[in-house]
Amino acid sequence: MAITPQQLIKWKQQGRPIVALTAWDYVFAQLLDNAGVDLVLVGDSLATILGYENTLPVTLDEMIHHAKAVRRGVKNALLVVDLPFLTYQESSGQALHSAGRVLKETGAQAVKLEGGYPAMVETVAYLVQAGIPVMGHVGLTPQSIHQLGLRQQGKTKEAGEKVLNEAIALQQAGAFSMLLEHIPASLALQITQKLTIPTIGIGAGVNCDGQILVTADLLGLSEHQPPFAKSYTDLRAQIALAVQNFGQDVREGKFP
Repeated sequence: MAITPQQLIKWKQQGRPIVALTAWDYVFAQLLDNAGVDLVLVGDSLATILGYENTLPVTLDEMIHHAKAVRRGVKNALLVVDLPFLTYQESSGQALHSAGRVLKETGAQAVKLEGGYPAMVETVAYLVQAGIPVMGHVGLTPQSIHQLGLRQQGKTKEAGEKVLNEAIALQQAGAFSMLLEHIPASLALQITQKLTIPTIGIGAGVNCDGQILVTADLLGLSEHQPPFAKSYTDLRAQIALAVQNFGQDVREGKFP
């Protein structure tokens, strides 16, 4: 039975940790889903798969294209898709059009967008009122890379209160969960205890209601990964070795 946003909220109440990972194609989506991942995010971290330097160049059409492939591989997990840069910031109407396209064309169950400043809170409320489930995202927001860099956010008392208040406001606007990225563990704990919706952490310590990693980082496929990520294997080296062995067999006449 497919997991729903309401199920995640129930799991928070039960103290059951939520497992989340990213996917960008059918093969990885199917692998993650069969392995029992609760939430699959088609994140704008897709940028690294496409060879971009950061998330800003990713387009809505690219997100939809990859999300459609992921949807075909995901049968049980909750499927969430990022709204890419400049597809929702202009107005609530623009956000509704973008989010509507995602749900209509991909079959995803929810969208995620970054930021908690007042205009974004209004946008989330607008989307929720239109029947579109929204995951919030506070702390380090990669689409603001030129403004924030990739530094940990919320380190001072004032900055921490700002992140906390953004998370509360997004919950009040109707967000069903909150991604907390690269903030102190103590702040993540405070937010997690304050919210009635689940928090999903990435670089936010152990006290969130769930954890997410970029799958390319988890598998050791990324050229560069953030310090808070963890590789559980080194597929980059394994793939390179396999290709080299194949090439050697071909050149020596051992294959086929």
